[in-house]
Amino acid sequence: MKNKMITFISTIMMIVPWTIFLIRTFDWALQSPAAEIIISCYAAFMIISGIFTIVSYVKLKLQNNLMKICLLINSIYAVVGVMAIGMMIVPKFM
Repeated sequence: MKNKMITFISTIMMIVPWTIFLIRTFDWALQSPAAEIIISCYAAFMIISGIFTIVSYVKLKLQNNLMKICLLINSIYAVVGVMAIGMMIVPKFM
């Protein structure tokens, strides 16, 4: 039961980042402070979901086919999240 629940959570974490497209249809979400906050939150969520899936796959040995797909996609999300945060932080130091 625990393994199925963790696999379900990883699967949901794979879908959530796509909801940014729904949020960004609102005008308030495109303005400066809100847009930066939204992107930061989504980037942090993507990094956390990548770490969660990697830990679940390696430490808990949840190595079924769905977890392999979640591992691949959430790892890519984590890399993109780090790059997004980097693109927001680096210009502030230059």
